[in-house]
Parts: sequence; structure tokens; C-alpha cells
Amino acid sequence: MERGSVSAGSQLLHVDVHIDELEPLQGILVLLRRIRPEWKSQDIQMKTFTEGITNQLIGCFVGSIQDPGCVLVRLYGKMTELFVNRDREVEIFQVLHAHGCGPQIYCSFLNGICYEFVRGRVLDDDLLRQPPTYRLIAAEMGRIHSIQPPCGRPVQPLLWTTMSHFLTLVKNGINGGADGQQRPKSTALQEVPSVETLSAELDALKNHLSRIDSPTVLCHNDLLTKNIIYNQEEGIVRFIDYEYADFNYQAFDIGNHFNEFAGVNDVNYSLYPSKELQRDWLMAYLESWKRSSGRDAIVTEAEVTRLHVHACKFSLASNFLWGLWAILQSRYSSIDFDFHRYAAARLGHYFLKKEEYFGLTL
Repeated sequence: MERGSVSAGSQLLHVDVHIDELEPLQGILVLLRRIRPEWKSQDIQMKTFTEGITNQLIGCFVGSIQDPGCVLVRLYGKMTELFVNRDREVEIFQVLHAHGCGPQIYCSFLNGICYEFVRGRVLDDDLLRQPPTYRLIAAEMGRIHSIQPPCGRPVQPLLWTTMSHFLTLVKNGINGGADGQQRPKSTALQEVPSVETLSAELDALKNHLSRIDSPTVLCHNDLLTKNIIYNQEEGIVRFIDYEYADFNYQAFDIGNHFNEFAGVNDVNYSLYPSKELQRDWLMAYLESWKRSSGRDAIVTEAEVTRLHVHACKFSLASNFLWGLWAILQSRYSSIDFDFHRYAAARLGHYFLKKEEYFGLTL
């Protein structure tokens, strides 16, 4: 099987409408008249999904939400344009759909996008740990990682530019930049390290991880359970939400996913996958990645060990990145979520595991 490549997609329909996040109905109906003109307004039903902590997501359908044709309307979270490249998100959306790895995107509007509903259910924490399911996830990640950049276009992992950008936004906010106000929402505020500490840690992290030879591949970069749809009838999983998808270190995408076993609403690192689970996951991943890349799918124990060490090290970068992200979200987001406590949990685990993972060798 030959690998496909990333290229710019066809021109996407844009509807010049802004949808009110408090009263979205009228704006959504304007969109649906463009992309589902055969639907009668009185027959349209809507369901608000509550899993997300960045954006609002509303399913629109006639009949059943699981019927073909259901449309998802995503309203971008407040100020998320500061740290999400929306044009790049749309491009990656189209690329993944073209390679059979993602849903079709129907249109963009002033504060969001509309796209195809992926049938199935959002993965839960129990299924995440079941071998048949996590092997499907590993194989799907391997498929996505095999998608190549356009011929002749060099790609760089986005990790360091993203983290530097996030840290700059954190500094600016502390200095009274951006919207000029702090909105602490949690008693966990004092548990978040100072900006000086964060700056020094970013330098140390970059110095250590930049020496690791982890391939640059097309990554999801945010593979938590709510971004995995499981279709039990068809025996497949699909990844959704590509706000942070782009070329990045292979081991980051994997280490980040392992971190997400700890959950979001109540982060609990005792749920972090065991070494045995990780190695089984990595075996399934490497087989898929090699096969999808047109190579022999035989995987050695040494290859699994190497990738496991790399994933452990890059899981540190994952915790650090989302710690910075949560500090920013606590300042700008209108979503009812304790972002300060989340930042404290992610950064706390970074410091807890830093010495151990820095010390891992092959």
C-alpha cells in the first residue's frame, strides 16, 4: 500500500454568518439552508454534546442522529484563535478525509465549522484499556502517521514553536496583555509554577528531547478519549477534532495519548497504562505504521523498546504543553471547567516524572 501525501484541499464553502453561542438556533438554520437545503426547518432536531472543554458542539439531524447526513456544528471557543491555526485545521481536516481517516468538512463560518457526523460513540475510559480497542487505536494512529508531506516540502515538528508561543501568551497575560485581566477560577492557582520556572523548564525540555531521533510525522496531537469514536458494529475507530493536528514528533503523539489514559475531568495518573499495555499498544502501532508505509510489517522487541523510551520522554512534553494551554484557557475560556486545577495536575506530573524519564537510556 502506497502512502498518500498532504496537499492543499479544494476550496471550502464559507458562509458569512456568526453564530451566537448562547442562542445558536437561527445561525445554525442559516448554515443548514446552504448545506442541507432539502431539510425542512420544522423537522430539524439538535443535540448539544458536552464532552468538549474547548468548543461547543451541536449535532443537527432529521430522524436519528446516527442516520447518514447528520451535521455537526462546532462553535470555536472564546479567544482560541490565539493558539489554534484555523486555516491549517481545515487543511488537515481535508487531508485526513481524502485518506479515509476523517469525516468530510462541509463549510466554515465566522466562528466555526460544519462537518460530517462520525457514527459510533465517544470512547470511554474502560474501552480505552481493552486490548481489542486499544489495538484499533494504535493501528489507526499508524495509518495517519504514514501520510507523507508534499514532495520536496521539508517539514519541521511544530512542538517547540507551539510551546514557545503558548509560553509567550502566558507571559503576556501575566503582564497584563491580551484581554488585560486575570480570572482565577480555582483554588489550585497557587500550584501552578511561576513563568520563570516554566521558561527554564522549556529550555531544559527542548535541550533533552531535541537529541532524540523521533521521526516527524502527521500527528493528531490531542488524542484524548473524547476525540476517538468507536463503531462497534464495523469494528473500527476514527479520530476527530483536528485543532492541533500537524506534523510533529512521532513519540509525542504516542506519549500524549498515553497521558490521556489519566482522564480530563478528574486527572488520575494511577490510570496511566502499564508498561505491558504500552508495549502491546506499540507493537500494534509499529505493525500498522510499517504496513501503511509500504514496508515489511515485522516488528522486533528492540524496536518496541526504543519507541517506548521515546514515548516516555515525549510524554513529558505533552504534560508541559497542556499545562501551558490550561493556564491560557483559564484566562479566556467561557467553558465551565476548572482549568487551573487541570494545569496544576499536568505540570505536577511533569515534575514528578522528569528525572525518571530523562534518565531512561537504550
